[in-house]
Amino acid sequence: MEFAHKSVLLKETIEALNVREGKIYLDGTLGGAGHSLEILKKLDGSGLLIGIDQDKEALEVAKKRLSDFENVQFFNLNYVDFEKALDELGIDKIDGVLLDIGVSSYQFDNPERGFSYRFDAPLDMRMDLDLEISAKDIVNTYTESEIARIIKDYGEEKWASRIAKFIVDERREKSIETTFELVEIIKKAIPAGARRNGPHPAKRTFQALRIEVNKELDVLKDSIERFVSRLNPGGRIAIITFHSLEDRIVKNAFKYLEKDCICPPSSPICTCDKKKEIKIITRKPITATEYELKENNRSHSAKLRVAEKLEV
Repeated sequence: MEFAHKSVLLKETIEALNVREGKIYLDGTLGGAGHSLEILKKLDGSGLLIGIDQDKEALEVAKKRLSDFENVQFFNLNYVDFEKALDELGIDKIDGVLLDIGVSSYQFDNPERGFSYRFDAPLDMRMDLDLEISAKDIVNTYTESEIARIIKDYGEEKWASRIAKFIVDERREKSIETTFELVEIIKKAIPAGARRNGPHPAKRTFQALRIEVNKELDVLKDSIERFVSRLNPGGRIAIITFHSLEDRIVKNAFKYLEKDCICPPSSPICTCDKKKEIKIITRKPITATEYELKENNRSHSAKLRVAEKLEV
């Protein structure tokens, strides 16, 4: 299957990263390499791009797409482990970081990967196929309360408890193996009136399971401050998110890193030693233009936030 993936907010992201010749940039979610290709063009043979992806298939495609460039190094890692790449290359500080969070169009459109409720496939949803737990394991082994919590917290689904109950009732009869089996259970759980309007009834549950399988929110929370600590002054971090949970994590992390003091207001003097580390470039997130919204359906929920490392 062809790896088709249109990079969202491409022009805006490359501009915001402020790519400079001779500098070192890290793309933590290489995917189809659309953003990385533009970074390499701007580097014009100088500096270095470090491309990271946990999906081996994506990495192989990216290597082919970027084969004309010599100033690029590839690593099969989750971006939370980016320090392994820097340490292997003997690099202390970098000048820019890009994260395009979420699932690539290729992963969604490849039925075998089990990400989409549009195709009948084995329930999987692992971005890294070496992960031990898949979506099938979650729906068949987690407790009803655990499933309800995941669907409510990560999918923001108001019918979470009912969906969890229907899943557990169904699996008593037989194991839930495929995406379409799960879709049918979700449809039964959500009352017909609630299914008439809004997105596909399975959308929020599938999102929630995917986040749990890949620990997406934990990985994001665990990464931002560490990325910023490895940036040179003037270096930038640009993060594209696709739903409110991720965007909130980025927004709050940037707000914390921009604070000069976190002592309680009642403290007469500062004792926290907290220093302002970044300047937020995007007070409001950058979103897609009308033209991009028409051209690329995936851009509808995309939000880009950018910050710049300060001298500390």
